[in-house]
Amino acid sequence: MLLQLSFNEKKAEMCADVFASNSRDGVYSHGLNRFPVFVEQVKNGFVDPLAEPECIEQNGLMETWDGHLGPGIYNAKICMDRAIVLAKKNAMSCVSIRNSNHWMRGGTYGWQAADAGCIGICFTNAIAGMPPWGGKDPRLGNNPLVIAVPRKEGHIVLDMAMSQFSYGKMQEYELKGKQLPFAGGYDREGNISTDPAAIRQTKRALPAGLWKGSGLAMILDILLALLGGGKSTAKITESGNEYGLSQCFICLYKEDLYEYLVNEIIAFSKSSATLEPGGDIAYPGEHTLMRRKKSETEGIPVDETMWAKVLRM
Repeated sequence: MLLQLSFNEKKAEMCADVFASNSRDGVYSHGLNRFPVFVEQVKNGFVDPLAEPECIEQNGLMETWDGHLGPGIYNAKICMDRAIVLAKKNAMSCVSIRNSNHWMRGGTYGWQAADAGCIGICFTNAIAGMPPWGGKDPRLGNNPLVIAVPRKEGHIVLDMAMSQFSYGKMQEYELKGKQLPFAGGYDREGNISTDPAAIRQTKRALPAGLWKGSGLAMILDILLALLGGGKSTAKITESGNEYGLSQCFICLYKEDLYEYLVNEIIAFSKSSATLEPGGDIAYPGEHTLMRRKKSETEGIPVDETMWAKVLRM
């Protein structure tokens, strides 16, 4: 499908691999479920399949890139690769990019850094989908933050949206006809709700940690504006479409990361009694690894509605 949309083989392979890997890891909202939306963005001219990212400024361990509205997955993979190269040479690096597009699952690039033996920190801005704490109107992007730590027994990868539930996760619940397990935002009457469809309509998602998630979403947008000089959430929202995003990729590299101390922290956390009988305590990324292994042996679950959409394309 991507080859038909003028993607070259390298870009098509890279993007298809990320969509498939996201579904394999259980992140269906940014895997197959998101593919029809991505194709529409290409067809509508928001994503330029021919564009190549370009380094426009170098300042020591920091670089600024321009994505020229190319595919966000492709741009992000290249920028994280560049951050890895710089970090392995200098111990740390910071690569920011402006005029890019949605990178799908942010955790993809955390896993990429960890696979290369680096600590990876990355974040993006987005169209407004969350009110600031104390406000009613969507003014903050659901700006995901990713922190990844390499580990022989399984990487630790925190991938969190700034809302209690990402919009992709809410779509998953909506497609299954289920309510959210916890309050996720506000309905049209301004009531706290667990109805994913109602929250997606109002674009009033509940910030994770309430005022803390609100503050973190704002500061990430500020950092991206300062580092790359790209569009803020305000300008992205003003355009009416989610494109021209900014992202940042930070890498830290050290040969000895004291993995035994990481294992000590995990073991201590897991030593707690669980709230429910048979419940579990997992480190960030542990469930992803479990779903990955299950998918590789049993196959990848697919929503029939989304599969039908793909077959009609």
